[in-house]
Amino acid sequence: MRVANALQALIIFVLAQTGATDASAQDVTVIGTHGVWTAYSYQEDSGIVCYMASEPTKAEGNYTRRGDVFALVTHRPSEESLDVVSVVAGYAYKENSDVSVQIGSANYDMFTHGERAWNRDEDTDKKMVQAMIRGSRLTVKGTSSRGTLTTDTYSLSGFTAAHKDITTACSPS
Repeated sequence: MRVANALQALIIFVLAQTGATDASAQDVTVIGTHGVWTAYSYQEDSGIVCYMASEPTKAEGNYTRRGDVFALVTHRPSEESLDVVSVVAGYAYKENSDVSVQIGSANYDMFTHGERAWNRDEDTDKKMVQAMIRGSRLTVKGTSSRGTLTTDTYSLSGFTAAHKDITTACSPS
């Protein structure tokens, strides 16, 4: 039950971040659920948006409360934007900090703004998605604005199938 409520909150959060209208929030469609990843789509003024999301299977840190935490991959084909990887931390990141991400033996640094972290360029997004397809676990380490270090571990079970779902749903007809 918590996952369903958290995913609903995530959908509203994503729509708010993209400037989508309230009417669009009602039109979010679940494309498929695979392992611990769920694929979604919705329509915004510029076209279809597809994304996939998962919650961490393990969250560590010395904190008393924290909001919803997710890893996401988003496609916006009308903007020629594919495989954009982001992380929602459930807290405000320390200003001007980076997030450390490990997938297998590959390491990445993501920049932060507010509660989210992103890669600095499209090439890194694509490399990270390929590592996620091949990998079994994604580990994200970040620091809150209060100085609390957190480590979130995500399973990549179902990642490949969910990625295929969003790629198919957002491909030109």
